[in-house]
Amino acid sequence: MRRVVIIGGGAIGSAIAYFLNADPKEKAFDVTVVERDFSYTQASSALSASSIRQQFSTAINIEMSLYGISFFRTLGQTLRVGDNVPDIGLVEPGYLYLASPAGVEVLRENHAMQRAHAVDVALMTPDELQARFPWMSTEGVALASLGLSGEGWYDGYSLLQAFRKKAVSQGTRYVQAHATGLQRNGAAVTGVQIDSGATLPADIVVNAAGAWAAKVAAWAGIDLPVHGRRRSVFSFSCPDKLPGCPLVIDTSGIWLRPEGRKFICGFAPPATRDLDDQPLEVEHEVFERFIWPALAARVPAFEAIRMTGAWAGYYEMNVFDHNAILGLHPACDNLYFANGFSGHGLQQCPAAGRGVAELVRFGGYRSLDLSALSFARILENRPLFEKNVI
Repeated sequence: MRRVVIIGGGAIGSAIAYFLNADPKEKAFDVTVVERDFSYTQASSALSASSIRQQFSTAINIEMSLYGISFFRTLGQTLRVGDNVPDIGLVEPGYLYLASPAGVEVLRENHAMQRAHAVDVALMTPDELQARFPWMSTEGVALASLGLSGEGWYDGYSLLQAFRKKAVSQGTRYVQAHATGLQRNGAAVTGVQIDSGATLPADIVVNAAGAWAAKVAAWAGIDLPVHGRRRSVFSFSCPDKLPGCPLVIDTSGIWLRPEGRKFICGFAPPATRDLDDQPLEVEHEVFERFIWPALAARVPAFEAIRMTGAWAGYYEMNVFDHNAILGLHPACDNLYFANGFSGHGLQQCPAAGRGVAELVRFGGYRSLDLSALSFARILENRPLFEKNVI
């Protein structure tokens, strides 16, 4: 039985652990997951806004998230452990992209790609938008794109725990420790060193270390273009209800969505301030200075909002092209990568977990071909650009 050590026990690492031994007829791997913090205090899986969409601009991201939504819809039975049936609270009110006149062409191009992959999405004029969402101002909006099904949000922490508990039920061991290095024998990794001083022997190692993945890659002499990029999320209340409110991506770049009786929102900082590996401190001043005015301009009822909380988490940002990096690097025979999801990791963890497990088991993809996300594109300077990065 081959020994697999996965560095990182978040949603990606736990999904890979699950899929490696998902076939009940064959327990093919002895799996150990090294996770530095079982409370997941800084884990992106726990701090994410936990949403899923198909409104991407690249076929591979659309296909991964189409599989993701189908997996989420049946997750209760798939990841059931005895009488424990997990529930991630999935709802599907859709994503709504608002485009200014300058963004219309890109929105139409993306729409054509999405429809070619059977995504349930519709373009809407400002008048149609106003009729459907009368609480919204259409000022500055030239065109909108609304996901009619298969898009929404869920509880990311519950998703992580569902994968983890199912993997444990299959025999996976979780070790709370800091990985500190890799033991090498030529082009192969033979073990993972941890902070207790022990070395976990391995035939296969998977780097699923999230925002800290570049450090793991460096132990093997590999340059991984992935860094933690801080994102602040703000929670607020509003006296008015917004019937049918989807997840809205405004022309300003701000996103918002309902969260129970409240709302949450966030934005991507400008490139000059979006620095690598900043401390997880909330940018409170941005809410008052930029976010609230933009929210109120789009939804007049938001003039009366009250901020009720905030937190910060990391995107594990692939600074090369904002897409995942999956599979082997030619410098190492048995170190697999599952990194750089750039904010899409939770929604793509079912497809990524299944895909990496297939690579490990069979040496190639058997279901969805994820080879477009291999390390080769980086080494050959062939970026796969995703236009719809939030």
